[in-house]
Amino acid sequence: MTLIQWFVFFLIVQVVHFAGTWKMYEAAGRKRWEAAIPVYNAVVLMKIINRSPWWTLLLFIPIVNLIMIPVVWVETLRSFGKNSTTDTLLVLFTLGFYIFYVNYTQPLNHIPDRDLMAHTKVGDTVSSLLFAVVVATVVHTYVMQPFTIPTSSLEKSLLIGDFLFVSKFHYGARTPMTTVALPMVHDTIPLTKKKSYSNWPQLPSFRFPGFQKIERNDIVVFNWPVDTVTQFFVAGDRVDKPIDKKSNYVKRCVGVPGDSLSIKDGIVYIGGKELILPERAKPQYAYKVTVDGKTPVDFNAVMSRLNVTDGGNFWGATRDTVLLKAVTIAGAEELKKIPGIASVTRLDMPKHRPSETFPKNCGSCPGYTNWSIDNFGPIYIPEQGKTVALTTASLPFYRRIITEYEGHDLKTAGNEIRIDGKVVTSYTFGQNYYWMMGDNRHNSEDSRYWGFVPENHVVGKPVFIWLSLDPNKSGLSKIRWERMFTTVGGDGEPVSYFKYFLILLAVYFVGNSFWKKKKAKADA
Repeated sequence: MTLIQWFVFFLIVQVVHFAGTWKMYEAAGRKRWEAAIPVYNAVVLMKIINRSPWWTLLLFIPIVNLIMIPVVWVETLRSFGKNSTTDTLLVLFTLGFYIFYVNYTQPLNHIPDRDLMAHTKVGDTVSSLLFAVVVATVVHTYVMQPFTIPTSSLEKSLLIGDFLFVSKFHYGARTPMTTVALPMVHDTIPLTKKKSYSNWPQLPSFRFPGFQKIERNDIVVFNWPVDTVTQFFVAGDRVDKPIDKKSNYVKRCVGVPGDSLSIKDGIVYIGGKELILPERAKPQYAYKVTVDGKTPVDFNAVMSRLNVTDGGNFWGATRDTVLLKAVTIAGAEELKKIPGIASVTRLDMPKHRPSETFPKNCGSCPGYTNWSIDNFGPIYIPEQGKTVALTTASLPFYRRIITEYEGHDLKTAGNEIRIDGKVVTSYTFGQNYYWMMGDNRHNSEDSRYWGFVPENHVVGKPVFIWLSLDPNKSGLSKIRWERMFTTVGGDGEPVSYFKYFLILLAVYFVGNSFWKKKKAKADA
């Protein structure tokens, strides 16, 4: 929906509200016109139902308002003595229109100081649950969201089985674009594999100001721009999703708006200078290792020594060759020193298959046929407000931006390019874009395959690992204790703050116990 359509919809809601409640406002000692003034009418209604004015704000927060609006319907009825289960069910199943019936046909006796406490155990449980869901939804949407790491594309920094807290406020929290959805779930209802949202209506993209900008080397969670899958790693029908319901990806930002990026032998260069990565982010590659057949080599011990958790190995027919994934350049040098290893050779990735890698089917792009995922570019990372020349050779790099991300109509005829019906030779970008890559360079589906990440797809910044489980182990050994309560960013080895958490927890329980005993003694 456009802004104009949302404005018309908002006005219609105000008319409906006025038509269905004006007599209730008068019965509560308010003026009839107060039911007709947008936003102000909600503030007055909170006074009528004896609730905090802060509830007004909750009515305008997407997703949260799906919970709060039915609650306000019920509270409105109860403020006029309609407390029965039948009244509650009627207002919910008629989507609030039962209030019309009460407004025009029933005696309206307002109860200004009604008791807000639940009088049954069920009512108290429901009230507490609704409050918890509202608070959790606000935190989940605008402050901090939990994530898990399903793949090894950021091996060394983030491992399969890491449980993260992702900050929404570092880069600025987005308001939900999908307005009708279950709270605190993403695109699928747990256990049912059913869609958790409605594609209509959609709000325009809006992001609150953040505390920092995305910088090179930042690890970023974002909505996968080309997502059409119902579930990762499971074949199924294509699904076209709203931006905020596309699958969540986590990669390292190696190119920011305005950068000229290239990759040479797997190393990223920005403006011709090598991008210096933090120690935890040293890129890994796949290596072929051969043994001399004289000295036995325990590759499980080798992988453990190199901290290769995604070290799936492949033995050749003669058992003298092994393929190791996720090994750093320094790790490869260490491999060469191990007795029994004859050679260590980094695998060369093949040149582009034009149907699979970015930009798709770009036979006309200069030098493209010589590119591979290890030798790529140079490529320009689009910056908001900047203009680039558009030709048949450059168009494949920006086609998806123009049509999918910025919503223009694009047509070509020979060398002629038309955007929204006008012949153009250049294009000005409407938002910023980023280039995201995994550190596990030979085992990461990233921007090299599907291109730029639009700014409105950015979800947040991983800041904290609160739990890490090794999928290859069981019992208590499954827990990676050394990774619990560690920060995601920084250089060097991760430092665990778990012991400090345990100390604070112990202090809390001891202090709480002491306080209760002191209070009980004072009351005696």
